Amino acid sequence: MALLLAVAFCSLTPRLHAQSQSPYASAQQPRGQEQPEQQKGETFVGQIVKAKNGQYALLTDKDSGKGFYLDNQQKAGQFFGQNVKVTGTLDVATNTIHVADIQPA
Repeated sequence: MALLLAVAFCSLTPRLHAQSQSPYASAQQPRGQEQPEQQKGETFVGQIVKAKNGQYALLTDKDSGKGFYLDNQQKAGQFFGQNVKVTGTLDVATNTIHVADIQPA
């Protein structure tokens, strides 16, 4: 009996899922866009430097040369040469911090 109910439910689930996507598709879209904003709490500490390619970056480890590019070049340039705290989200694929804020350290 339980197996019969499970099979019946599984056959209805795709239809229910397809129906629920249409009315809520536009409502679900903004939620996906809000999630990166909620992740702005990650803080990185280092020195703003200019990379060989001319972009400003956050040097987090001088010995190894490890750092991250910053997507807000204008704001980063205001802190060139300074030790700072950068708040934002890290895009691992591009090694870039999407900057929410930069403050002196």
